[in-house]
Amino acid sequence: MITKRHSFAHRHFGKPLEKLGDIELRVLDRAEDHLVISTDVNAAISAHATFGQRLADRIARIGGSWGFIISFIVFLIAWSAINTVILTKDAFDPYPFIFLNLILSMIAAIQAPIIMMSQNRQAERDRFEAAKDYEVNLKAELEILSLHRKIDMEVLSELAALREDLARLHAKLPEAKG
Repeated sequence: MITKRHSFAHRHFGKPLEKLGDIELRVLDRAEDHLVISTDVNAAISAHATFGQRLADRIARIGGSWGFIISFIVFLIAWSAINTVILTKDAFDPYPFIFLNLILSMIAAIQAPIIMMSQNRQAERDRFEAAKDYEVNLKAELEILSLHRKIDMEVLSELAALREDLARLHAKLPEAKG
């Protein structure tokens, strides 16, 4: 039995309802019910973020900022100045700054996976956003096609009415000449 849903799917997607994918079915449901399909991607991603994911994003945001870079350069200069110029005899980390190298290595060892976690999360967000864009574009295309069909039907009915009027006028033409 062919339902309205089956004919809608075939008319708009050019394939039977059974062959539609999950996204197409979701768009079909929303289009039939005339519902909005777009969502706030930021809110949707933030709603499902774990504490660790939010923390990784914050650390990556801070670690990738100019404020962090400048303050870290100031820290390195201060560390070097304190251990070479100010504390010439009793420096806690004399040149070649082995303790500083250890600290920097530990920071890099921790910071790199955190930044990678944040990048993976950003890639996941981009995929989610691309899927939402596809859904919105697909629904917009369906709505445009529906509008085209509606306008075409109205134009055809107006043309049929004009044809009938023209035929009546054409039939009255011999009477008007005689």
